[in-house]
Amino acid sequence: MPADGGTPRQVTSGNYNHGGTPQWTPDGDHLIISANRHSNWRYEPNNTEIYKIEVETGSITGLTDRLGPDGDPKISPDGEQIAYTGYDDEYQGYQVSNLYVMNADGSGKQIITESFDRSVTDLQWSGDGEGLYIQFDDEGNSKIGYVNMDGTVETVADNLGGTSIGRPYSGGSFSVDSTGQFAYTHTRPSYPADVATGSVDTPIQRITRLNEDLFGHKELGQVEEIWYESSHDGRRKIQGWIVTPPNFDPEKEYPLLLEIHGGPFANYGDRFSAEVQLYAEAGYVVLYTNPRGSTSYGEEFGNLIHHSYPSQDYEDLMSGVDAVIERGYINEDQLYVTGGSGGGVLSAWIVGKTDRFKAAVVAKPVINWYSFVLTSDGTPFFYKYWFPGLPWEHRDHYMDRSPISLAGNVTTPTMLLTGEEDYRTPISETEQFYTALKLQKVESAMVRIPGASHGIASRPSNLMSKVAHILEWFGRYE
Repeated sequence: MPADGGTPRQVTSGNYNHGGTPQWTPDGDHLIISANRHSNWRYEPNNTEIYKIEVETGSITGLTDRLGPDGDPKISPDGEQIAYTGYDDEYQGYQVSNLYVMNADGSGKQIITESFDRSVTDLQWSGDGEGLYIQFDDEGNSKIGYVNMDGTVETVADNLGGTSIGRPYSGGSFSVDSTGQFAYTHTRPSYPADVATGSVDTPIQRITRLNEDLFGHKELGQVEEIWYESSHDGRRKIQGWIVTPPNFDPEKEYPLLLEIHGGPFANYGDRFSAEVQLYAEAGYVVLYTNPRGSTSYGEEFGNLIHHSYPSQDYEDLMSGVDAVIERGYINEDQLYVTGGSGGGVLSAWIVGKTDRFKAAVVAKPVINWYSFVLTSDGTPFFYKYWFPGLPWEHRDHYMDRSPISLAGNVTTPTMLLTGEEDYRTPISETEQFYTALKLQKVESAMVRIPGASHGIASRPSNLMSKVAHILEWFGRYE
């Protein structure tokens, strides 16, 4: 549509989703987009390509053609090159997304970050077109990097994030001007996102303190990084964080709350978390970790759970609990566990494997992989990336990895908590486990959150309600 207003004119058509942010070519004659316009797009949801659209005629030209996701196209300042992200799809649970560059007509494709072993996102060209700024996660910390065309990556800022308020997930955003000055969402465990600025040649400066009036009279739990060895293989190092209550006294004993992230291909880090701070304020020492399968440690670590989730990540989590207990300030008779989505899967798995926890809250879980792959919003995806094939062709494989298979072992008082409009982990999964526990005469409860989707904490009132339910349930079993 004209910049000064007018009637929008549709440019693309057809029974396809045209996603992403369109990019204008410098001459204003074309748009560059990422989309999946293949005839089998319903069955290969990851197979996106980069397309050039002639604005005047709507003519579409494909610039990439490999099996795999090609996305986030960005045009160089001179209009001669297009940078984009993607990978050759091998149907793995996790694959690192690399940076590629090609000529504007689709020729001369080359991978730039092949040896980097971290997924790159949010591409932005430098003003001189000699390199790109990227966003990436490394060992639970989100960063801005600068990439030369030879693939050399220089970290120019860290501690990016703070926009995922509920739990300490990665996220955030940045922008950079033609001189190399960038601005980004900056966070630490003691505050959510503020704006910070910097450049390759100048130090980082935090320029806002949006919540200073709130935190000025609050004492938060202190966050400490921990690395420990997993009992599964004795050498694998796992990263986590311990959050101690305000006015913590290491000479006293505290209850321990294990909080498990979802995904499972995601990461927690040293970022602000309202939920974790509320648990700490209630008197719990909180442990959150990045067990195998977590992102930000490279492709090999992420794929340790390929077609094997949940599995050895259970030992990673239990080893973390043991590492905190060894510090001497945990009451071993007051251990609690909770997690959402993938963390809900692992929480349900844990109570089926051990009775060492006094109580558990399993949030928005998958309980039965067979039913999940046929009812979730990603049916064309999960069965071929997370499993070796369709459920009726691999029935035992699906059931052996389903927490419902361990329901007969559960004695831990367990609350289930899920949004009624959750299409990723449908509430039918929760209902199955709740019914199974009731048949086993296990103390249990089911919290159904009206109007809530998979992102329960998207509404602040739901975030507060979720925490209140968890604390009330744990409080029953002190």
